[in-house]
Order: sequence, then C-alpha cells, then structure tokens
Amino acid sequence: MPASSMDELVSLCKRRGFIFQSSDIYGGLQGIYDYGPLGVELKNNLKAAWWRAMVYERDDVEGLDAAILTNPLTLKYSGHEDTFTDPLVDCRSCKARHRADHLTERKCPNCGSTDLTDPRPFNLMFKTALGPVSDGSTFGYLRPETAQAIFTNFRNVVDATSRRPPFGIAQIGKAFRNEITPRNFIFRVREFEQMELEFFVEPGTDEEWHEAWIEERLAWWDAQGVSRSRLELFRVPPDELAHYSKATVDLMYHFPHGVEELEGIANRTDFDLGSHTKSQGEFVIAAKVMPNNDSNTKLAVQDPDSKTWTVPYVIEPSAGVDRGVLAVLNEAYRVEQLDNGTERTVLGFRPHLAPIKVAVVPLKRNHDGIVAKARAIKQQLSALGLGRVLYEHTGNIGKAYRRHDEVGTPLCVTVDFDTIEKDDTVTVRDRDTMAQQRVAVGALGDFVKDYFR
Repeated sequence: MPASSMDELVSLCKRRGFIFQSSDIYGGLQGIYDYGPLGVELKNNLKAAWWRAMVYERDDVEGLDAAILTNPLTLKYSGHEDTFTDPLVDCRSCKARHRADHLTERKCPNCGSTDLTDPRPFNLMFKTALGPVSDGSTFGYLRPETAQAIFTNFRNVVDATSRRPPFGIAQIGKAFRNEITPRNFIFRVREFEQMELEFFVEPGTDEEWHEAWIEERLAWWDAQGVSRSRLELFRVPPDELAHYSKATVDLMYHFPHGVEELEGIANRTDFDLGSHTKSQGEFVIAAKVMPNNDSNTKLAVQDPDSKTWTVPYVIEPSAGVDRGVLAVLNEAYRVEQLDNGTERTVLGFRPHLAPIKVAVVPLKRNHDGIVAKARAIKQQLSALGLGRVLYEHTGNIGKAYRRHDEVGTPLCVTVDFDTIEKDDTVTVRDRDTMAQQRVAVGALGDFVKDYFR
C-alpha cells in the first residue's frame, strides 16, 4: 500500500538521503528542496525513462535544451506578463499571505481570522537584472515553463531537421514560479523541473492527437509503477482553461495529501506559434496575436506543392519531474509484516527507476579475500552500464538487506566463504520476494542483465 501520510515519505526521504530541505542548517528556504545521493539517482532515472520514451523510441520527436534566462518579449507575447498570476490576499491579523483560491470561507489557515484583504493579482515570474547595472532597463525572467523556448526555437529546429507535422520537440529543464504558498513537500515548490513535449500537428487533426496523447501518457505512467487505478482524468471546464488552451485534460493522482495534478495534456492550438509570429497576412491563425510583435520570424511550415503556409496546432503533454518523483515514491512505498513478527519497509520501485540497481555485500568486511572478491564483482557489474552498483560494507547482512529494501535496491549480491573457498558462487537476493539463490560469478553478469531487461 502507498504511504498513509506525507510525513512517512518526508521522514524516509531525509533519513535515507532522497530529499533534503535546502539550506536547512540556516533554517531552510521555503519551497526549495535539494536531492540527496539516492534522490538524484531516482530523479535522473525518471527523466531518462521519459526521454527514452519520447525521443529514442519515437521517430517523430527531436530534443532541445534551451536557456533558463528568458527575453522579456518572449513572455510578453506568450501572454505570461499579463495572465501568469495567482490571487493574493493578506491576513490583517497575523500578516500571513495566502492564495485566495486555496482558502475556505475566506478564513486565514494560520490564525483563523476572517479579516482578509481583497484578492489582487500576483505575477508568479521571477525577474532578474541582466548586466552590471540594476536600473530596471535591462532585465530578464527565469522561465516559468520550458515550453516557450521550444516555440521560439521552432523555426531553428525545422530548418535544421526538415521536420514537418506531425512531429514534436521535447525538453527537460528547470522552471521557476514564485508560489505564494509552497506546500505539500515537493508537490508545489518555487524551483522545479518539467518534462514537456510540444507536438505539432495539422489544424483539424488536433482533437484526435489530443486523445491519443492522453492514452500514451497514461500508459507511460503505468510503466513507471504509477497505477492507473490511482489516476483520474479531469477535463478542465471551458471557463477554467488557461489563456492558450482549447482543451486540457489533467492526469490527477491520489497523492498522500489528496487528489491533485500529476501531468497536464493541453491542446494549445496555434496560439503560441501565432503569438510569436510577426506577419500574419499569409496565415489562418486562430490565436489572438499580439499587435506590434517585435519578432521577424514566421513560425509556420510551407506546403511544398501548394506553397501555402500553415501555423501548426500544438498538443502539449507537460509533467513535473518533482511531482513524478513524489508519485513514484508513494506508489513504491509499503510496510510488510513478516512471519517472525517483525516488519520491513520496502520501496518497490520498477527496476529501471531504482536508485541503486545492485548492492554487493561482503559477508565479513575485515576478510581480505572476501572484500577483494566483492570489490571485483562490483566493478564487473558496474561495467554493464545499468546504473549505480554499490559496494555495501556495513558488515551485517541482516541490516544491509533491510537498508536496501528500504531504499528500493532490487538485488543484493552476497560474497561469502563459499565464494572464495568452494565453488565461486554468490547469493543473489530478490528485494520483492526475499528469495535467495546461488549464482556462479561467471554467469552473474548475464543474470543481472536479464533481470533488468
């Protein structure tokens, strides 16, 4: 069963080195977290799985890694300067600030007072000075999403790759939002990562592609261990859609704190490419294009036969990496009662996501022969390129097994006296079943590769 509360996950994450509060020796920084030794492995594995599914396993997607600092004009014509806001209220009693749409009965959750200011728009973007003089004339934004850099690079990618719709551009990267009230661990934070695909299609085919990507993303999350039974589809009502969206479907997950968005799949029509395009005379554009656009680029594709230009529509599956990590952790977490009356905590990650793939454990850490053999096996398995292989030197087999159950290591390989004195075999223990079997050292590499295949 998943965790019964967020506190269980927070405690495990700190204790075992998954996630720490940033700058915690100075009291922390609200809404900012650091990924520890195991957390960075889990996060990287999740991103690698997404990239593999989006780019390597498809023939219609290209990759991109764009800059974080963003030209203000990009976010002016995208609509972010005018619309990327949350409603802010102040409590006159305790001076706390809250998002108005997160309050119930206009009551301050901090002190209970109902003496609140009227809501006012608060822009979520981080602004920063560019250059040596901070006089307000030269500035940029930390990007609030990775999508806009994909749109502004559309022409560059098309010219470099000769792509035509349907095709996509994928990107994983940092984004920044000055959240009024960060909360629920890494679910809502001010610095986070996104996995975004902008998939460009012919107008008129957008609704079909939208439904196809919803099913594609459900299947992908299921392959990461996020059960479809814990996901709900929420079709955003027309009056709640973002300014760029024709239709949006959110994949809602049962997090420990409640059912909230894990990923959004939006039909952005031609809003973004149209908004960043200067000359509209030759195009049919549904988007409300900003006047006096300072761009000189036509973000469109030309039909080689008719020579007519078309601005593609865009389907956008956009997932938060941090929310994905939280969902994967929650799905993997379980506490089992054992036959001997004890219990064990297990993170049952899918093998490709496990931070440590194999732990090599010497039965005695002060025995030269066993230690040397264990280190040699560790190097042998590391060379397979499957991920992190750890030499575990606690010296206590029982504690080593429990520790690696708790951090989600699928296989433990124990080197003992029989290994070096008798038959050159090792004990391989499975995390999920706790079953153990002897495997010849010479066949261990193939055994491990088959397991992770």
